[in-house]
Amino acid sequence: MVDQTVVSKVIKRLREEYPESKTSLDFEDPYQLLVGTMLSAQTTDKAVNKATPKLFADYPTILTLAEAEPEDIIPYIKSIGLYNNKAKNLVKMARMIRDEYNGEIPRTMEDLTKLPGVGRKTANVVLGNAFGIPDSGITIDTHMIRVMNLLGWAEGKNAVKIERDLMKVIPVDDWVDITHLIIDHGRAVCKAGRPQCDRCVLSDLCPSSQVKNS
Repeated sequence: MVDQTVVSKVIKRLREEYPESKTSLDFEDPYQLLVGTMLSAQTTDKAVNKATPKLFADYPTILTLAEAEPEDIIPYIKSIGLYNNKAKNLVKMARMIRDEYNGEIPRTMEDLTKLPGVGRKTANVVLGNAFGIPDSGITIDTHMIRVMNLLGWAEGKNAVKIERDLMKVIPVDDWVDITHLIIDHGRAVCKAGRPQCDRCVLSDLCPSSQVKNS
């Protein structure tokens, strides 16, 4: 059973430690965030941010992207992994939004996850960060899986199960921010394979740190 007092303390400390925490993808509207998040699978946000300015300049809307062919998109994203599949999914996604959603990006988990190349993680990112809808779910990435296991708030590597477990213990109003906070903390301190517990603001609240230091 996760202690709610500990949850509150962890979130408070992380907010104080990372007051500017937010998604590291550059975007100006829901369309750009949707595309950027789809492209970010198995690559870094930094790599995506280098590729998307020219893409968005030439394809500034869902409707313009829907008119493209995958081979038109590949040159823009060739520096990103899995670019062939990603180009296909981007075009299919744009055409589905054009044809089935009147050119408007859906605002529900159910509809977003119907789009080609869009899973729960991408949908959660878009709903929470572009539309300000925090109660759809919690974005789970490798940092979240690792740190939540260390904190004892979740077990295993199944992202769907971890999301469900965390939704039971983390207040709804914190669902969007918690992922950004944990990502920042995972990159700066609680690094994969070499967590720096001696300078972690959560060390006294983290069972893994206490075991390590005992």
